[in-house]
Amino acid sequence: MANTANAPKENEYEGAIDRGLEGIIACSSAISTIDGTTLIYRGHTIEDLAENATFEEVIYLLWFGALPTAGELEGFRGRLARSMTLPEEMRVWLLGMPKKVHPMDFLSAVVAGLTLHDPEANIMNITAAVGKAVRLTARIGLVVGAYEQARNGRWPIEADPTKSISWNILRGITGKAPTPAQERDFDVCLILHADHELNASAFSARVTASTLSGMYSSVLAAIGTLKGPLHGGANAAVMAMLRQIGSEDKIDSFLANAFASGDKIMGFGHRVYKNGDPRAKILRTMSERLTSEIGRPEFYRMSQKLEKLMSEKKGLIPNVDFYSATVYNALGIPDDLFTPIFAASRIAGWCAHIMEQYQNNRIYRPRARYIGPMDARYVPIERR
Repeated sequence: MANTANAPKENEYEGAIDRGLEGIIACSSAISTIDGTTLIYRGHTIEDLAENATFEEVIYLLWFGALPTAGELEGFRGRLARSMTLPEEMRVWLLGMPKKVHPMDFLSAVVAGLTLHDPEANIMNITAAVGKAVRLTARIGLVVGAYEQARNGRWPIEADPTKSISWNILRGITGKAPTPAQERDFDVCLILHADHELNASAFSARVTASTLSGMYSSVLAAIGTLKGPLHGGANAAVMAMLRQIGSEDKIDSFLANAFASGDKIMGFGHRVYKNGDPRAKILRTMSERLTSEIGRPEFYRMSQKLEKLMSEKKGLIPNVDFYSATVYNALGIPDDLFTPIFAASRIAGWCAHIMEQYQNNRIYRPRARYIGPMDARYVPIERR
């Protein structure tokens, strides 16, 4: 074995932490932060925004730093509405694409395709960046609906520009016009997922943006990061878990087996929140109401019992993924579309981070703590 005596010493990279960058401050941001037990967007608590704001207002807040006036909101909604229609050439393309694929791969492919239809795709200034952010935000949720329709042999549903983003996404997926109550519930879900400090996908977006690669490339990097089950895929896993358990009386044995085999229980714990995820508290209330409305209250009761036992046995509390699973299910969203829906919300935060990165850019170039050999020598192949 090669000698590692000449490798860099442990303190050469003083302050570096090599497991998930935990505790490392990678940038300064005014977009959002976790303050103790709450999440704050530009100074507003998530509780305040979830109770009072619309998703469109929150997008504006994240991008421009303040809630819009009535006139600003009207103009902003108009820009989003005018951008909702997918290019005609892409509608035909959607039907021809493979459908038995991971929905996030489909979403990545379509977003990459949208780049080809955007004349500003490679223009690097703030005006072009805002325009691209508007188009991506208006369309990405519709792409999710288009996938659902196309894989069932149906033509994607045209957006209604007089309606909200949340209304159009829900109708695009379910094929039915949502009720005002469903629209509002889904709007709250989009608000709760819109941003979350320097999460993994936002960091990916900023790293790519720092190379001046462009808005679409940066969003594609974020989509690829969100696809992972440790980031965006946990709520689908929660719904699968609830179906696997089947009933409340089987929860104890399910957990005992999972603990014995070292299986991870999805939807619990968070690296930053130690006293509860405020988004989970809002979604818990929604889950109780919505599962009852669709005649599946057992999903909520099972979730509640899991929460209680995980707290007692492991000291773990639910994160945003845990109760969003049953909420999305009650709104008629297929399990495998939970993560793409996450993207349709988090696009607001991604675009905010990308534009903020542009304003004070420096390419990301961290160092690695090298732990390999230093004195290896080439050995001719016949002597190896």
